[in-house]
Amino acid sequence: MLGKKKRMKRILKKGKAVVVPMDHGITSGPIRGLERIEEILPHLTADAVILHKGMAKLADSTDLALIIHASASTDLSRDPLAKTRVLSVEHAIRLGADAVSIHVNLGSDTESRQIRDLACIAEECEMWGMPLLAMMYPRGEKIKDPSSSEVVKHAVRVAEELGADIVKTSYTGSVESFAEVLDTTHLPVLIAGGPRIDSDAQLLTAIYDAMHAGASGVAIGRNIFQHPSPESISRAIHLIVHDGATPDDALGVITNDVTSYREILA
Repeated sequence: MLGKKKRMKRILKKGKAVVVPMDHGITSGPIRGLERIEEILPHLTADAVILHKGMAKLADSTDLALIIHASASTDLSRDPLAKTRVLSVEHAIRLGADAVSIHVNLGSDTESRQIRDLACIAEECEMWGMPLLAMMYPRGEKIKDPSSSEVVKHAVRVAEELGADIVKTSYTGSVESFAEVLDTTHLPVLIAGGPRIDSDAQLLTAIYDAMHAGASGVAIGRNIFQHPSPESISRAIHLIVHDGATPDDALGVITNDVTSYREILA
């Protein structure tokens, strides 16, 4: 479908993308870095941003592609893994979305509902020509190692079987193991950033290795918007994803100025 192809090209530039999820406000509240989303967006070197529908208007003045998130839960819940659908594809279109995203926790107590939501929204996306990014995470009592290539393969396969166009999932920790995951799917796969990492070198090396395994890019939130300089870390990540820069070369764009990004804004 022409509409979907055009929207996909807004996100994946020559098949690669740097996506910055900033949908954490529902899950965890206005955490550090997301107090004023509109102040950080213009400073990101990225291809797309993920926001919930109420924050979508804050992306109006940026060149970033807009992905609107369709599921939610809060850390205050008895079961934070129980994601619930909170968006229709038609509403996302009215808000000017380039894509829709949905989160599925495989292995959770509410897995069946989340899989149903994924399947239903995939059908709606197909009808409207809207790309669907599926955030697929192996999480639950039966999941012994959420970074195992076997469970990550399974998560990616569920997304493809049910009609997703792009997958965000956990990095398995090595070029070899992640290449095994990518060999089992036809979809572009983005690696998640996970919890905040204090070492820039560690983060950039993981991204570099994932790209060499065949990943299509990254979908990294906290490690960008909670970084002392979101502007420089996003630029460094962009260099690796789009230009094939080494971690050492990418580190060169991150300055050690005592004046941080947020001090400059203040």
